[in-house]
Amino acid sequence: MAEHRQRSRRRGQGELEALVLSALREADGPATAGWVQERLGGDLAYTTVVTILTRLLAKGAVTRERAGRSFAWTPASDQAGLAAHKMRRLLDAENDREAVLASFVTGLGPDDERLLRELLGQTGNEGDD
Repeated sequence: MAEHRQRSRRRGQGELEALVLSALREADGPATAGWVQERLGGDLAYTTVVTILTRLLAKGAVTRERAGRSFAWTPASDQAGLAAHKMRRLLDAENDREAVLASFVTGLGPDDERLLRELLGQTGNEGDD
């Protein structure tokens, strides 16, 4: 019984999204939900795969095109892009963007702070070093 509970562990939405995106990136081109389901080993219901793909579509992480009576899906973003989208969505939901960004930056470790400065410098927004 405990073994069954362990195998049927409920995965989080972000984990499923990452698995589906990873499977799509491995495809040679646009892939159907059925192909994604098979690629993931079939332990997810077809309807669950379609739900995840539809959520990813709403987030701009995938695109779809009609393929007969179904859709073929293509990744529009990788896992980093999806995480960045989540970060922007959280930031957009806050009233005081400056306070949120300031709190985020002051909480960064030295390596992440250096990396952020380098990235900002590449966009022409270089600050004091």
